Amino acid sequence: MKKRYFYLFSFLFIIYFFFAFSSPCFCAWGDPELITKLNNAFESIENWLIKLATPATAVAVGTGVFMKKFSFGDEEKIRTGNKLIKGSLFSYGFILAINLILSAIKSLIG
Repeated sequence: MKKRYFYLFSFLFIIYFFFAFSSPCFCAWGDPELITKLNNAFESIENWLIKLATPATAVAVGTGVFMKKFSFGDEEKIRTGNKLIKGSLFSYGFILAINLILSAIKSLIG
């Protein structure tokens, strides 16, 4: 009895994989429409974030410069201005480096 179930299960398993891997969806050339839409959406979000990061960095650096300029000798404000300038430039450089790495990966993949 157990041997019969084993053969039945094996037969159904083989039939399942035969139909699963010979279906048109598996053999199709190209990406499904949903994947293409998601890739396009992520690319537009990435471009939007890059365009938003540039003016945000400029505003942060400008704020840091003005904090240093108008500190009137207060060491704490000078230190805060320096931290703001360094942090914003580091963050912008990090965003550009991630963009460069993702572009390199995209070019390698296809």
